[in-house]
Amino acid sequence: MRNTFINTLCDLAAEHDNLFLLCGDLGYSVLEPFADRFPDRFINAGIAEQNMTLVATGLAREGYNVFTYSIGNFPTLRCMEQIRYDICYHKANVKVVAVGAGYAYGPQGVSHHTTEDLAMMRALPGMSVCAPADPQEARAAAFFMASHNGPGYIRLNKSGEPPVHDQGKVLDFKPGKFIPVRDGTHTLVLATGAMVQPMLVELGATHHGWALWSAPFVGAYDRNSMIEMGQRFQRIVTVEEHQLNGGFGSSVVEALSDLYADGELAEMPRVRRIAVPNIFIGTSGTQEYLRKAAGLTLEHLDWRDAG
Repeated sequence: MRNTFINTLCDLAAEHDNLFLLCGDLGYSVLEPFADRFPDRFINAGIAEQNMTLVATGLAREGYNVFTYSIGNFPTLRCMEQIRYDICYHKANVKVVAVGAGYAYGPQGVSHHTTEDLAMMRALPGMSVCAPADPQEARAAAFFMASHNGPGYIRLNKSGEPPVHDQGKVLDFKPGKFIPVRDGTHTLVLATGAMVQPMLVELGATHHGWALWSAPFVGAYDRNSMIEMGQRFQRIVTVEEHQLNGGFGSSVVEALSDLYADGELAEMPRVRRIAVPNIFIGTSGTQEYLRKAAGLTLEHLDWRDAG
């Protein structure tokens, strides 16, 4: 996923001479193509992510569309003050790219576990939050962010993600929109980011009648799309590789509750949130191992009567 995103960004930089990339002393074997092709638009800012964010804001004020790139927590949690005051408050054209979503860097421990970023980023005014599910969505995210004017956040898994969508499928990749992955009735699994593919595998083996949609953008949902979803499905399961508090599932519940309160929905769907428990899982292990430890599975849901 990350390779597809960076390679697409390279192609876009050839067309848009305002694209600029900064990294926090990482990305080796990934960022070299961009650095080699556009050395005057690439800076390795070193292990100084807060300073990298300030430099990005300054470049954006000079007319560049700037992408910062680092591992999960480092361009986000470490830089929240700079992101809030310098990027978002000034509506700067800076895109924060966090590679290693959730437990992608699982063996490095809690310092590298990225499990609070969606809650933090979606709370910031003006921030467009994007979590692609597969290489095809990552490519679409690069195109979107290259043309989007304003703050953006891209949450990428580390590498090697299998495709979720048919290669020939044209994605309706827009903020607030969902992308159907498989059809179903009564119950919808709504997943974001790299959790879409595991859900596709699990649904194929067990819950055959359930639908699966990908949510590549978190928050600011299209009102009509939410109304259609709330009217069509009696049960909705949200899945994310993120803390339960304040994340993707919370954003969906908030949006549906607002529609119900406004009278746009006659009934409130039953929503179950599958996410990381609100605890630190201080174990080091592979992403798959930590997902199991966090309970990121449909296995324990009691809605099997839905099909």
